[in-house]
Amino acid sequence: MGNNMSINNTLKIIVLLMLGINSTTAATLPNDLEWLTNTTSTEWSSSAAKKGGLLRFSIPSFPVTLRTVGPSSSSYFRNFLLDNQMPLVSRHPNSGEIIPILASHWAYGDDGKTIYYKIKENARWSDGTPVTSDDFSFALEFNRSKYISAPWYNKYYSEKIISVIKFDSHTLAIVGAHAKPANDLHYYYNLKPRAKHFHKLDQYWVNKFNWKTEPNTGPYQISNIRKGKIIAFQRKSDWWGQNDRFLRNRFNVDRVLIKVVRNPNSAFKYFERGELDVFNLTSPKLWHKKANGPMFEKGFIHKLTYYNQIEHSASGLYLNLDNNILSDINVRRAIAHSLNFNKIIKQLLQGEYKRLNSFHDGYGKYSNQEVTALAFDLEQANEYLDSSGWANKDSLGIRIKDQKRLSLIVNYGNKIHQPQINALAKEAKKAGIELKPQYLESVSLYQHITEKKYDIAWLGYNSDFRPAYWQHFHSDNAHTLGSNNITNLASPYIDTLIDQYQLATKEEERIHLAHVLENEIAAQVVFIPSTVAPFTRTAFWRWFKLPATIATKTSESIFDPFHPTRGGLFWINSKQKIDSLSSQKSGEGFKASTVINTDYQ
Repeated sequence: MGNNMSINNTLKIIVLLMLGINSTTAATLPNDLEWLTNTTSTEWSSSAAKKGGLLRFSIPSFPVTLRTVGPSSSSYFRNFLLDNQMPLVSRHPNSGEIIPILASHWAYGDDGKTIYYKIKENARWSDGTPVTSDDFSFALEFNRSKYISAPWYNKYYSEKIISVIKFDSHTLAIVGAHAKPANDLHYYYNLKPRAKHFHKLDQYWVNKFNWKTEPNTGPYQISNIRKGKIIAFQRKSDWWGQNDRFLRNRFNVDRVLIKVVRNPNSAFKYFERGELDVFNLTSPKLWHKKANGPMFEKGFIHKLTYYNQIEHSASGLYLNLDNNILSDINVRRAIAHSLNFNKIIKQLLQGEYKRLNSFHDGYGKYSNQEVTALAFDLEQANEYLDSSGWANKDSLGIRIKDQKRLSLIVNYGNKIHQPQINALAKEAKKAGIELKPQYLESVSLYQHITEKKYDIAWLGYNSDFRPAYWQHFHSDNAHTLGSNNITNLASPYIDTLIDQYQLATKEEERIHLAHVLENEIAAQVVFIPSTVAPFTRTAFWRWFKLPATIATKTSESIFDPFHPTRGGLFWINSKQKIDSLSSQKSGEGFKASTVINTDYQ
């Protein structure tokens, strides 16, 4: 009986470790690990930065939850919450080197799929509780739990990450499912902590935690909410990371106030009146035609164009293959050939944008330079439609087949894109295709898309460090609510390529498979690439200050307040603010300022 109990206890410990759950017996740390850190990479913040002040900007819709997972959690606002949850390590925004954030050191296992981390001893949650290995073990349990109602998370964290192993309160290992190149392990097996002492996982979790402010490890925490109107963040006065090499002299404003302004024209008026502090001007219409009033001419508001080098967002039109019309690849090809993006770039985008060619564009050697977007060609579009039985047209010139019109709704969530969609729809009608733009607020748009209740969606997925195929194109995620395979593509051949890509350990093999995959995915025409700006543009009141370098090579927004590597570089000159407001009242002004920075063009 005693021997059986010993065997059972041993098996129990092994199973608990495999599941990422800690037992009372700690695992033994390998004694031959080479612990790495980085204390030499160049800092990109400014030592001249000062703490204090308020940043105000707007978003077009109010979130329906403060949860970052589960029903209705996918919204633009979620990025602010996720950015205030620090990763163990990150990448230097200019050099790409691994830099410590929550972890002080890391090491790689001989199996090519295990990463070891030492959590910084002073790392704390918002409520002062220390961050420990248990919070990472719990994060894995959390992401696998049925109670969070997030099938994609359940699947990913069950299949891609095998376990979290605790060695002591500040030392852990994350074990992935497959071996990867060493530096890529941090990306593929990234796991942010969840505050174990805060959550209670049960059938009530989704509703109970809908509006609870979750503890985080970042510099800011939510301090005030007026539902439908504003959400305010307060900087932590004793944040654990404020003196760290790659975090110091950043996250300088005391408060960040995010206002909901649904109409972009109204938002711009608020900005000109001084009710908002910064405003995105990436749209050529805003930059060239609207940002020219008295406040700009008198130098109270400055303008900045900053060229960057980033992996491009997968922006364009996503086609839902569960739609009967769109299930025909010839119809999808015809739609692609009917969209005149060159005309959009020339007439609406001032010739300053460029056309994306593929889903993963701008990923360096991982991008397939031989893949090009289908060009505008009405003759080719007509041939595809005729061959698919859409030969007849109704009195309005829209094609008909089996008494059904070739009419599709295009959902979009930012009104600034409306002129482009209208112009594209006008051109498509020449081929007998009716594209009907339909605006949805961001929350409704995400709900339509994640529930796969749409025809065509105009949107962009955030870029990442490496091409991500499994979540977007594998049949595992097709016809599944909440997954990122929103087109419902299900191709056995593409599945095989994705599986090979997932398993590949040699960089050369992964690059080759990425090229093949990009070509095969483009051939399916489930994603029609749109346009991208090779820069970010912004306007800001003159008392907002930036480092001499302005931003980083990978900055997508100059006044990003929270991002762990690119955010919080700005600060406020309070004396200049007082002087500027005094000059504004007296009618005096300053020299107008428009800066175009091409350091990373």
